[in-house]
This record gives sequence, C-alpha cells and structure tokens, in this order.
Amino acid sequence: MSFITLNELPAALIEGLCTGTLAPYLGPGLLALCEGSTPPADPPALAAMLTSQVSVPGKIRNRLTAAAQFIENFKHRKTLVKAMNDAFASAATPSALHRWLAALPAPLIVDTWYDDTQRAALAAARADFAEVQGLSQSEHFGTWCGWYDAQGAAQPDPQSAATVLYKPWGGHAPAGNYLVSDTDFVEVLTEIDIQTPIPALVQQRRAGLGFVFLGCRFNDQLPRAFARQIMKRSAGPHYAVLPDEPTRMEARFLAEQGITRIAMTLAGATDGLQLGTAVTP
Repeated sequence: MSFITLNELPAALIEGLCTGTLAPYLGPGLLALCEGSTPPADPPALAAMLTSQVSVPGKIRNRLTAAAQFIENFKHRKTLVKAMNDAFASAATPSALHRWLAALPAPLIVDTWYDDTQRAALAAARADFAEVQGLSQSEHFGTWCGWYDAQGAAQPDPQSAATVLYKPWGGHAPAGNYLVSDTDFVEVLTEIDIQTPIPALVQQRRAGLGFVFLGCRFNDQLPRAFARQIMKRSAGPHYAVLPDEPTRMEARFLAEQGITRIAMTLAGATDGLQLGTAVTP
C-alpha cells in the first residue's frame, strides 16, 4: 500500500485541529520556526553539544543515545542530566505556530523533543492544561510518567485538564526528566507494545483523535516506534507535514500507518492554518 501526498492543507485537517478532533504531534523541527537562538534542534546537534562537554569515543560521537549512554556509564547519570539541562536551558521564543497550537481546543498535544517551547506557549495563553512526561527508569524505577500542572508543580493524574501536553521523551521544564540514553529507551520499548509507559489518560483521549505530525521525521527507528505506539487504537485520520521527499523507511512507515503526507514547509503550513481560520484563546 502506498501513501497519499497532497500539496496543500486539506480543509478536513484545518477543521480537525480547530475543533479538537485532530491532535498536534510535534517534533524538533518546529524549532526552525523560532526566531533568535534556540536549543539543539535535532539528535545530531544535541549529540554534538553533549560530546563537547564530555569526551566520548569517536565512533559513537554522532549517535545521540549511544553518546548519552557512555556519559551515563562513565560519568554518572547526574552528569548526563546536567548536560541535558545545560543544552536546553536557553528557551526559544514560541513561534506563530506554537502560539496558534496553544490556542486550540486540543484534548491532547504530543511533543517529542526536550525543549520548553510549546509549554511556554500554552502557559502564556491559558491555565487549563496539564503536562505529562516520560520518566527514566534509572531515576524513577517502576514509575513511567510524571504529571505537572500549568505552573510546573507535580500533581496526580488530572482527569479534568482541557489539554494534556504529553512529552514521551521527557523535557527540560519543570523537573529535568529525560529519556535519552540507550538504556532509557530500551526500558520503555520493552513495555511500550503493551502500552504500559503510555499514560492511561493519553490512551483514553487518543481513542477519538487523529494526529497531525509537525516538525517530525521518521528516518530513525525511535521516532517510528513511539509514533506507532502512541497512534495505536486512535481514530484517525492522520497527516504529516513533510516537505522533504521521504526516505524508503519513512515512505514504508507512512503507508503502513495510513498517514497522508502534506508536501509543504512548516512555514507554508503555518500560513495556511492561520489563513484557514482564526483561533482565539
């Protein structure tokens, strides 16, 4: 089965985002829309920043999870967490797309990078959201996720939150939780097929949703594995704004998951969304 490619935003995508039947699924590529300095915006850039602080063997220097594992093994987990905190301490100014997404009536927003940008956009627009982050088993053995309110305070699972911001790989704010080393991901991937690491509220809300992938690439096993499991048992339809021609593995993934590719840049998609309809907080 092949995937479908469109060259413009379909009305169903815009309507779905604006009515809350489609959920944004964000990747590190969104940082390219932010003005001024930004934290590392992809795994190679983050690996380069980490290995500039800690000496790592050359053969794994450009492999983020392996470099992070080396730092954890030989310099301690605390050294890895400090390096990650330093890498994402410089907050990006939310782009127009971040702000537009923050105003949506979305029951769920998935954010698969470590920066605080979408949280900052939400916090500036409203107080009726909660955030849930994936937790490293090396630091929180037996606990798969941590919940935080709009101010960043830890809280129990909030059933009534209008929007849940789900960061399956963790994030810089508010507590420096990171899934980044080989061990971190092995622990989660061992269980994710039976959905254990995915919060129950996320599973409940996705059942009535499709996903719109923005700033995501699927040319690596990890983002494909997480997207596949987070999408599981969701209602669809699914779309991905992907301006670059998909790799062979990306094309296979899009076809397998029934994801319609939108062959537009993020900047072009942002213009199309803002022109398509006005969303007010």
